[in-house]
Amino acid sequence: MLIGHFTEQPWQDDKTGLMGTQSTDLSISNELYDPKVGAQLYNRYLDEKIYAEEMGFDALMLNEHHSTPFCMQGVTNVGASILARQTKKAKIVILGNVLPIWEDPLFLAEQLAMIDMISNGRLVSGFVRGGGRESWSHNAPPHYNRERFEEAHDFIIKTWTQPGPFRWEGKHYHYRYVNPWCRPLQQPHPQIWIPSTVSEETIKWTAEHRYPLVLLATKLEPTKDAFQMYHDTAAELGYESGTQNLSYLWKVHVDETDEKAEEVARKYLSGVSNPFLSGNEGKINPAIQSLPGHTSRSSRKIAATAFGPLGRFGTNRRPYEEQAKDLTIIAGTPKTVLPKIRHVLEYLRPGSIFFWDGDGAMTHDDQMRSLRLMGEEVIPAVREMGKELELFSSFEVDPATNKPVEEAAVT
Repeated sequence: MLIGHFTEQPWQDDKTGLMGTQSTDLSISNELYDPKVGAQLYNRYLDEKIYAEEMGFDALMLNEHHSTPFCMQGVTNVGASILARQTKKAKIVILGNVLPIWEDPLFLAEQLAMIDMISNGRLVSGFVRGGGRESWSHNAPPHYNRERFEEAHDFIIKTWTQPGPFRWEGKHYHYRYVNPWCRPLQQPHPQIWIPSTVSEETIKWTAEHRYPLVLLATKLEPTKDAFQMYHDTAAELGYESGTQNLSYLWKVHVDETDEKAEEVARKYLSGVSNPFLSGNEGKINPAIQSLPGHTSRSSRKIAATAFGPLGRFGTNRRPYEEQAKDLTIIAGTPKTVLPKIRHVLEYLRPGSIFFWDGDGAMTHDDQMRSLRLMGEEVIPAVREMGKELELFSSFEVDPATNKPVEEAAVT
């Protein structure tokens, strides 16, 4: 099993009044931004990631969102580049680069190849279509979102795997000369993981490419249904998928007492306005988040059935008590969180998991306590659970035999 750490890297301050408020998505002017605070926060989050590796996490997950304070990482490759040099063992999992907003995917292919080389082959390159927020803020046509995603993906794979120079003439991208000098260290290329929030097209496309699917903070039941859709699609394509194809991210905070853990975990909901975490409803701008042509009718129907009218965002905007009850938030001491984590593992059977922590209004000290306790007690126990439940990550299964690497070596 692969065990990773994640945080949105939210903006925090004590002067602007943004903390604990619910502002409509993309309605906050950067006039409120203080670069001195930003500098402190960027370095804080990097320090926490480095400490997470020291505490035994196998992977450090990074993402990006644009023009919003709930995620400071607008350029995820910058953080990944720093961690590539400053860390030693942990996988650097980018989930992910928003392909449809890139006008020059060749530049992206070069960046990722450099990150893979600097990290000595520790990059996991995730690709995402992005939400309406990203298309809106980067002026990318939403009705071509999926087309641009798939073409950029195909172009990057060819750039990484086929010697140049070659020419590319697609519908959305055109190059007379493709011949980047830098190519990834991992061959034929770094693993590609695809995050999703229960999009039927994305799940099936991911299974078609045999990439690991990562479900992001979704309720357990629709997550299990999405994983089953992946397995069913794989079976239709003539191969057997397993735990190596599945990954799950959800909110887990560990503290010294159950009371302290609940006190801190409630901070998930009291930070700067975040549609993934906010407690109040009605703050998502549907004109931006649901741009015409961006999402298919079938996926909208699935999301509405699984999550309600607010879709996946509604899952994480519910009161703390509801999220704690259905285990989309798990908080407590190592002793009290482990049975709940085990339930999630048994129910979903993912080969890779990510604990979403240190978010909202949580302080640096809150995060460091949790990371320390995870390293001392939670990670070793969860690793044993993974062995007992035979939950293998994509790095532990031989793709040629579809068996665990040790077993494949024996047979």
